[in-house]
Amino acid sequence: MGARRYDAVVVGAGHNGLVAAAYLARAGWSVLVLERLAEAGGAAVSRQVFPGLDVRLSAYSYLVSLLPDRVVADLGLQVTLADRAVASYTAVPGGPGLLVERDDGPATAASFHALTGSDAELAAWRRFYARLATLAEDLAPTLTEPLLSPAELTGRLRDQQLWHDLRERPLADVVGDALAHDVVRGVALTDGLIGTYADVHAADGLAGRCFLYHVVGNGTGRWRVPVGGMGAVTGAMAAAARGAGAELVTRAEVTAVEPRDDGATVHWTDDEGTERAVDAGWVVGGAAPAVLDRLLGEAPQPSADGAQLKVNMVLARLPRLRSGVDPAVAFAGTCHVDEAASQLDAAHAQAAAGRLPDVVPFEVYCHSLTDPTVLGPAERAAGWHTLTLFGLHTPAGLFRDDPDGTRDEAVRRVVAQLDAHLAEPLLDCLARDAEGRPCLQAASPLDVEASLAMPGGHIFHGDLSWPVAATPEEVGTWGVATAHPRVVAASSGGTVRGGAVSGLGGYAAARALLDRC
Repeated sequence: MGARRYDAVVVGAGHNGLVAAAYLARAGWSVLVLERLAEAGGAAVSRQVFPGLDVRLSAYSYLVSLLPDRVVADLGLQVTLADRAVASYTAVPGGPGLLVERDDGPATAASFHALTGSDAELAAWRRFYARLATLAEDLAPTLTEPLLSPAELTGRLRDQQLWHDLRERPLADVVGDALAHDVVRGVALTDGLIGTYADVHAADGLAGRCFLYHVVGNGTGRWRVPVGGMGAVTGAMAAAARGAGAELVTRAEVTAVEPRDDGATVHWTDDEGTERAVDAGWVVGGAAPAVLDRLLGEAPQPSADGAQLKVNMVLARLPRLRSGVDPAVAFAGTCHVDEAASQLDAAHAQAAAGRLPDVVPFEVYCHSLTDPTVLGPAERAAGWHTLTLFGLHTPAGLFRDDPDGTRDEAVRRVVAQLDAHLAEPLLDCLARDAEGRPCLQAASPLDVEASLAMPGGHIFHGDLSWPVAATPEEVGTWGVATAHPRVVAASSGGTVRGGAVSGLGGYAAARALLDRC
């Protein structure tokens, strides 16, 4: 790298770092991106997890909702995001379950009636989600604008009452006012818990913020499947950054950032262990806030831990369900298992008491039903499929005393819970890798922390923020400021509107610098 001074050095090549690099490079800035791992993408990568199998799994994050079409268009990202035919299916013991089509139709109506015995809950569901759709349409465009004051943002919303309720009331109360059935409430409440360990009955806003980000993406809240796996998304972002002239260096571990009034020096170690340093006018922190604090020589601010169990599987066949529902329908969208509102409450209470929940709420989803390209030709011809499981209310603290044993027990429980709804054991349906081992890989929050340097394994790097200025001074800014004028945040937890695979943190960081300069 020599003694060259870059306009900007980006720390971390996750989706936010890549988006920031691409925008800055396209504006003519000289940009260096330093990534600790061997590949760009952070948590949004595709990998051949199981030896000998041509199957590319989205190793950590696995669906896209918040990535704005504006970012895709601005950067010319060559990525395809496909809609799922089914929004969700909820398995219910002894019954046919609850089916919600992507586009509400007769099957959804029949399913609601069979579950609840009337048409009232479906009507309530439609009213609630129509209100959310209106909020999404109004709120989504503000995510790519400078921060508005609370009054300004409220003035742009048609359903100001819903916005107020989500911010000021417990999520369980908001959902409970709209929906009556335990199972139906649970389907809605899970959007407030994916990636967030929260009590839906608390007025702290944690669940409400998470819920909001899950239902406003691109003005529709629709979760889409990245064709080719999640790595196709960050691969396109990396290509955009490189194509605009940014330099990406992997296996480059940043060890310190020394900020000055006119720039900063970034110290890093290359693949051969050689210590290097580079000067920059600006530093863009794509790493988690606690990591950036450490690099700046500061004490990290306390941050919440992650609370998810992630299980990746490859199936030789989709398992049959006891309900008789076609598995190609049940697993095409989000398949909820033991996520009724009462079950979410019970699991949270046990986790808060320091116990692994007896019944772990979780959901599973089959990427390959929407996008078979993640399977190699032989695997596709054989009828194989991928299956992703995401468990809730399994906070990192539960795993610290016995990481492997607790993770194995959590997996045992969720497999047994899924088996209760299957006509054949899940393990009998698993494919085998080249060494004859069942294709099942699990990761606790501690595993995520070890792999991705996400403190506590929190997939959002910490608690989410409301997408609005928190102080008068923040109005009109991009919500990326740090204590150092020449260092801006770009990570999910370090920016006001970060969270999920959105690129919003990187977009905001780049806009802040380009507007300033």
